[in-house]
Amino acid sequence: MPPARQLFFSGPRQLDLREIPLRPIAEHEVLVKSICSSISAGTEMLIYRGQFSSISDEYDSISSDLQYPLTYGYACVGRVIEAGGRIDKSWLDRLVFSFRPHATHFIARIDELHPIPSTIAAEAACFLPNMETAVNLVHDGNPILGERVLVLGQGTIGLLVAALLAEFPLDCLVTADLHRLRREASSQLNVTASLDPASARFLQDLLSCASSKFDLSFELSGSAEALNHALALTRFSGRIVIGSWYGKDKCEVDLGGAFHRSRIKIIASQVSTIAPELSQRWDKTRRFDVTWKALKRIQPQKWITHRFNFEEAPLAYELIDREPHEVIQVLLEYTS
Repeated sequence: MPPARQLFFSGPRQLDLREIPLRPIAEHEVLVKSICSSISAGTEMLIYRGQFSSISDEYDSISSDLQYPLTYGYACVGRVIEAGGRIDKSWLDRLVFSFRPHATHFIARIDELHPIPSTIAAEAACFLPNMETAVNLVHDGNPILGERVLVLGQGTIGLLVAALLAEFPLDCLVTADLHRLRREASSQLNVTASLDPASARFLQDLLSCASSKFDLSFELSGSAEALNHALALTRFSGRIVIGSWYGKDKCEVDLGGAFHRSRIKIIASQVSTIAPELSQRWDKTRRFDVTWKALKRIQPQKWITHRFNFEEAPLAYELIDREPHEVIQVLLEYTS
């Protein structure tokens, strides 16, 4: 069996493509040949830049205890090309998703794979973890009929959250991002407005759009400054959902002024768990079902701005790092 090629993060802004021998598959395993995988412009770029913090999280096996050299990635779509003796042969040639690092091939158990519905394209399936995150964020925000909602950050996660919120009967939905390309994509989602945080009139324009402060705000930009904007723009007894992971960056939050009397709720949201108040009715299986249906409706592959052959992966990361204004979602493709 030929070796797999796998992407390694060797140090800050240092990537290696290494050959990894593939052992024979066991009777309860399958061999998957990758078709495409997506690069996270959030957490994954913190790892690329060496900005991740050393954490140990019992709920998050993907991002726990990170140190170089390491493999990373969690959005891989491939096709089953070999099955062990105990595996039903119907798995052969099946299109599957796996939370796996970037590699040309990988061996997996069936319970580590998610069969992709026939109505979902392979490149759309690469958005599965991002869409599940977006579903979780909306669940944690719990938007209410007629509310005024703000989403700060219109990268892939922010766009998906905005797309889901646009399906709600809100009074207004306003988004913001530094990059024009992302604001233009957001504006196509039937939002009230998509604004530039760098504008001198940013705060005034936001308040004008909402005719007041916001009931619910999402901080999805990865910027601590954006969190302070959310605090300033959220009304009495409102909610702020934080989906960003700031890595090593210290977040200087302004809790002075009016915050003390505001009764604003700050909610930490991360997809590894389900909110306790939902856990009696929701589990991962139900959330995945909702996520697949959302992928079919929203068709997020329209936000793929760049595609790179896997062998050119270092160029893909360099682009995201140096030219973020040109990028929404970058896809790695495996053609060999």
